[in-house]
Amino acid sequence: MVRITTLASSHLLSSRLYSASELAVGSLLLLGLGSLLPTLTVTALNWGLAFGTYAFISLFVLIFWSGGALGWANRITLLRAVLVALVAGALADNVFTHSIWLWLVTATTALMLDGVDGWIARKTQSYSTFGARFDMELDALLILLLCVGLIQLESLGLWVLLIGVMRYLFVVASWHFTWLSAPLFASIRRKVVCVWQVSALLLALTPLTPTLVASLLAFSALLSLAYSFGIDTWWLYQQRRR
Repeated sequence: MVRITTLASSHLLSSRLYSASELAVGSLLLLGLGSLLPTLTVTALNWGLAFGTYAFISLFVLIFWSGGALGWANRITLLRAVLVALVAGALADNVFTHSIWLWLVTATTALMLDGVDGWIARKTQSYSTFGARFDMELDALLILLLCVGLIQLESLGLWVLLIGVMRYLFVVASWHFTWLSAPLFASIRRKVVCVWQVSALLLALTPLTPTLVASLLAFSALLSLAYSFGIDTWWLYQQRRR
C-alpha cells in the first residue's frame, strides 16, 4: 500500500513538473511577443502586470490540471492566456490608449482563438472538464480587462465593471447558496451572450465609436448578461426545490 501511494505521488509530481515546463515555455512566449509589441510593454509596470497575470493563470493550471502534457487544445488556450496577459499589462499607466488598435487586435485574436481550442479538442477527442473551465475563466478575465479599459478610455463610470464582475459575484454567491454551484444544462444562449459581451466591448473601445454609442453597447452587454444569469439562476433554484 505504501509503495502504491509512493508511486502515485511520484507520478503526480512528474505530471506537475511536465505541466510547469509547458507553462515556462508560455512565459518565454510572453516575453517574445511582448518584445515584438513594444508599444504594449513600454514600462516595467506593463511587464510586471503582464507577467503577474500570466503567473496567476499558471497557478490556476497547476492547481486544477494534473494530467501531465497539456495537449494541443489546452496549448492553444495557453496561447490565449499569453495574449490576455499582454492585454492586462498594457492597462498599466494607460499605455493601451496610445496604441489602441494594436491592443484591440491582440484582444480580438485572443477572442478568435476561443473557437480554435474547442475545435481542436473535438478533432483530437481531448475534451476535458478542465479545458472547458480553463477556456471559460480566460473569457471571464478578458471581459473584465476590457471593462477596465473602457472605463479608463471613455470614463463611462464604474457600472461598466458589473459586466466583468458578474460571473465572480455569482461564484461568491454559490459559496453560501450551494445550489448555485450545481451543473447547468448546455446552452447556446450562454455562448452567444459571451461572444456579444466581448464584441460589444471591443466595438465600444474603438476610437471610431462615439461615447454615447459606446455607452449603449456596454449597457446592451450588461443587459444580455443579466438576462442570461437570471435564466440560469432561476433554473438552478427550481432544480433545488425539486
